Amino acid sequence: MESDKQERRRSEDFWLKAIRISTLLAWGLFTIALIISYYAAPENDYGVLRYHNISIRKFWLTPLTGYLYIMLWLSALFSYISIFVHKYRSRRKTDNKQFNVFLLFIVSIAWVAYIVTRLV
Repeated sequence: MESDKQERRRSEDFWLKAIRISTLLAWGLFTIALIISYYAAPENDYGVLRYHNISIRKFWLTPLTGYLYIMLWLSALFSYISIFVHKYRSRRKTDNKQFNVFLLFIVSIAWVAYIVTRLV
């Protein structure tokens, strides 16, 4: 059921723009981290590669893993900033809950934990 109350907000303020920019930066950095992880991760060991004696890399590339680590931390930072600002900025029940930013924050932190446990 739609509410009969009139929207009193006149335009987007600085904080709403800051939330959107930090969310876009977080998702952009996460996308870059996905691309970096494709090149940094060990290669898959398929049976046909073993049959033809083709060598594969079984270790993470350290320089790219450093960049991946930085991108994930920055993605988590910008998503946390977006969550923090949104918590104090939104006061209405009809405001967006931003579940995607919560998910991004959790996935980024979990991925950093995975990298740290795998490389150490």
